[in-house]
Amino acid sequence: MTRKKQSPLERAEAELTAFGLTLPETHLAPGWVPTRALNFRTKTFFIFGDRKELPGHLTMIMKLPISAEMIRDLPFVLESKGWFLQHDWVTMRFGPDRPIQPEMEALKGWMVQSFCAITPKKIAREVEARFRGA
Repeated sequence: MTRKKQSPLERAEAELTAFGLTLPETHLAPGWVPTRALNFRTKTFFIFGDRKELPGHLTMIMKLPISAEMIRDLPFVLESKGWFLQHDWVTMRFGPDRPIQPEMEALKGWMVQSFCAITPKKIAREVEARFRGA
């Protein structure tokens, strides 16, 4: 049996998913069609995919109460509107013209920030301390 070779974006999603699953009480969950989500218990903190996503692209949505305003002018950050803007959810899109690999460490940091934004304070403090010490 031959396995299909993964694209750089598929590899990035797999790496980010594996990283997210190292966070406490985290699991994969279906988002709205056609998205894939990472949840803490029953709360979503990171979403892969989007209805408007073109083939060969990867969209990610996360809650960034600390970084949302600082990163809004980055070329891969889409304009947030309505509820997403009001609640500090940020949408990022990568594609063939915008490589994701240089941003992987930042994406992992933002994933931790999003996780900590929706978890109880005690768990957030423990996770933040773990990654500050890394």
